[in-house]
Amino acid sequence: MKDFAALHRSGDPLVLPNVWDVASARCLVEASFPALGTTSLGIAAAAGLPDGAGAADAETLRLTRALAKLPVHLTADIETGSVGTAIAVAAAGAVGVNMEDTMGPAEAHAALIRSVKREVPQLFVNARTDTHWQRPGDLTETLRRVRIYADAGADGVFIPGLAEPADVAAVVATVDVPVNILFLPGRHTVAALAELGVRRISTGSLLFRAALAASLNTAEAVRDGLPVRPNLPPYNQVNTWSTAQ
Repeated sequence: MKDFAALHRSGDPLVLPNVWDVASARCLVEASFPALGTTSLGIAAAAGLPDGAGAADAETLRLTRALAKLPVHLTADIETGSVGTAIAVAAAGAVGVNMEDTMGPAEAHAALIRSVKREVPQLFVNARTDTHWQRPGDLTETLRRVRIYADAGADGVFIPGLAEPADVAAVVATVDVPVNILFLPGRHTVAALAELGVRRISTGSLLFRAALAASLNTAEAVRDGLPVRPNLPPYNQVNTWSTAQ
């Protein structure tokens, strides 16, 4: 975990792309990203499963095993997670996990964090709180929860949906551990988040959703006789990306 933790730097945050299969991971490794995360939505949706229901644990573990062969740090999104799942992905090669509280009792999530750190102390636990995710934000509750999770041993805290600069700065000032923000197009820039003290910026499901949008746009362009985006990866390149080495 030490080398991965060192990537969380003040003023030079870790930009963490989130992947859903081997090909998406390998193309990002070739683009020199030093670390990757998995996206639970991407993995679940690609398998025809719902996100946020613990339905894609097997797929996440399978992908973690495959990606562990790549020369890159890997952190796994295990949704709410469990001690058993954290142990399994660590054994498969993950250096970190993302665990979300889904706005359940903060004390229960803190207990889970303590249990995971006790069983797998080398694993970087990124504790996510959903105080701003698909709901009106509650900064007071956010600050309360990130303090509890940091005190429980979390190595980082993650607040997807947090956008206002003053709110981001307040979270950074509240905990000593790295703060992770979900990149929101049109609301964030890496430079601005770096100035606020954010040390990790995740793409979440953004790349997966962008891939879906590009697929739809391309299919419609073919159907409607419109130009198709040039400079796509050639067949042979994608075929090379399809296996982790």
